[in-house]
Amino acid sequence: MAIVFIETGLLFPFLPGDTLVFTAALLAGPLGLPLPLLVAGTAAAAILGDQTGYHIGKRFGPRLFTDDARLFKMKYRDQADEFFTRYGGRALVLARFVPLVRTFVPPIVGMSKMPFRSFLVWNGIGGIAWALILTLAGYFLGGIPFVKDNIEVIAVLIVIVSVLPIVIDILRRRRKA
Repeated sequence: MAIVFIETGLLFPFLPGDTLVFTAALLAGPLGLPLPLLVAGTAAAAILGDQTGYHIGKRFGPRLFTDDARLFKMKYRDQADEFFTRYGGRALVLARFVPLVRTFVPPIVGMSKMPFRSFLVWNGIGGIAWALILTLAGYFLGGIPFVKDNIEVIAVLIVIVSVLPIVIDILRRRRKA
């Protein structure tokens, strides 16, 4: 579950958090892992990672944004602030389910005007919902006889499919260089 924390807490968007959680849940039954422990650990890692990201944004975010910056333009920060003012916590919950987006939303919210208390509530709802949905889906799919009989192959395929976009991106960058 450290990967889930690092993905959003330390801002490493390329880590396969969804895949890791789903695969762990898929293997939970055959390996005898207690499902409640997996759900709680996943939710805790997600929530604590997002809280760390929020604090990074609160502390360091305003220094990154300037009018002439290539990536961190003030215009983008203002648009994000307007978005979270308008949609609030619902957007925070939905962002939890979108890979890449979930990595950058907590620091952006940290720079916005959303109070930390509101962030805590909505982040908790999103983290728990995300953990429940992914772990329960993986766990119950792992109980299907075909999946159970082919669990090793399926787990390897899931990992390969998750890592493939990263490998392709690295290879493309090397070709351009």
